[in-house]
Amino acid sequence: MEPTTKEYTNGEVTIVWQAHKCIHSANCVKNNPAVFQPKEKPWIKTDGSTTDKIIETIHKCPSGALTYFLNDEKSS
Repeated sequence: MEPTTKEYTNGEVTIVWQAHKCIHSANCVKNNPAVFQPKEKPWIKTDGSTTDKIIETIHKCPSGALTYFLNDEKSS
């Protein structure tokens, strides 16, 4: 089975979620429930918060399942 990776963007930042790395610590949900909603589909709602808050939340992911890139940086 291939590892699952999904991307979600708000135009400024793209959240990269690698499902196979997730340990379900729920740090993302606790720190930014407006964006990370595990009972919803899609479970990441990028328009629920600011880019800065999203990045701050991703830095708290202990497994590395959540990463990000700034969209203007990827194209350069």
